[in-house]
Amino acid sequence: MWACRVLHAGLSAAPRGRRAQSALTQLRGVLEEELEAIRGAGTWKSERVITSRQGPRIHVDGVSGGILNFCANNYLGLSSHPEVIQAGLQALEEFGAGLSSTRFICGTQSIHKDLEAKLARFHQREDAILYPSCFDANAGLFEALLTPQDAVLSDELNHASIIDGIRLCKAQKYRYHHLDMADLEAKLQEAQRHRLRLVATDGAFSMDGDIAPLQDICRLASRYGALVFVDECHATGFLGPTGRGTDELLGVMDQVTIINSTLGKALGGASGGYTTGPGPLVSLLRQRARPYLFSNSLPPAVVGCASKALDLLMESNAIVQSMAAKTQRFRRKMEAAGFTILGANHPICPVMLGDARLASCMADDMLKKGIFVIGFSYPVVPKGKARIRVQISAVHSEEDIDRCVEAFVEVGRLHGALP
Repeated sequence: MWACRVLHAGLSAAPRGRRAQSALTQLRGVLEEELEAIRGAGTWKSERVITSRQGPRIHVDGVSGGILNFCANNYLGLSSHPEVIQAGLQALEEFGAGLSSTRFICGTQSIHKDLEAKLARFHQREDAILYPSCFDANAGLFEALLTPQDAVLSDELNHASIIDGIRLCKAQKYRYHHLDMADLEAKLQEAQRHRLRLVATDGAFSMDGDIAPLQDICRLASRYGALVFVDECHATGFLGPTGRGTDELLGVMDQVTIINSTLGKALGGASGGYTTGPGPLVSLLRQRARPYLFSNSLPPAVVGCASKALDLLMESNAIVQSMAAKTQRFRRKMEAAGFTILGANHPICPVMLGDARLASCMADDMLKKGIFVIGFSYPVVPKGKARIRVQISAVHSEEDIDRCVEAFVEVGRLHGALP
């Protein structure tokens, strides 16, 4: 009897094993077909390996010598600032590697509360809440705040994290044409039947380097009784007279209700995001925002670095002014050479090329000339709008800027992108 059961088990296991193997084989075939389509379209995205710290000059695996880095979000050059690094080391020594759990389970640390208070003061808001990333902040906000009784109106070119966050909520969703205030007004008129109406926009759009018309958005929001949310990831620290962001730049700090932003770009460049706004909203997020409730708290070293970066920024705006001058220099020289550069004096400088393969090949040849830039193509940007996105940092020298332009001219002529 025992032998029969063993034999039966062995026979019944064999088909299951074959079915599992067949399913795996089928999966591999589906995946390889999809990957080959990406390669064939010229939109394959390779990851270069950096063997040094972030900065204006880096070392890249397989490439001899130092490389000028023009594709980082290190806008203020603080990723490797000695005081920022020292603050991170001190926080690691004092508070350890991390809490090994979420804040509501294991408690929070004073270093996190201090940074949240500092961020709220910086943005002139009532309170702030930290997340592992701004992607998480955007994932947590809309679902916790908005119900089926509410409406959210989103710019069609908002960051993917805003789009994904809005998908998670049950509010009525409206999408208005990029920067089109007439279309936004029409959507606001349609949304009047809803309890809350929230207009959601990037402050500075990361692919094109253009800036939301916040004065007009706030005017329409006031007219139709709506709230305004702005994602400031590509503005915090360097736009506006004191680096507060696009709401400061455009004089509407008192009219924007909610700001989400990041610690992973201008403010130290490590990781982390946050929401800042009305105190009751932040309290609600601590109770209901899933990325906050179910994610470990930020490592103390990251918090220490970001806190010191904020200190340096608030001490002087000289870094901000330096970055602005270098951005204007790059844009002026590239346009004089014949390139089309999108954006409005933002350090994101998209060099428009159109063709995905051209953008990829030119970026590869730029690396051979000692310039680290990346080609952007579908699905990161729309089809037919491939570009190389150059990003200027305060720690680039004028000579670095000029060398980058010279390399673009040489490579552009080689590939027929310039006459």
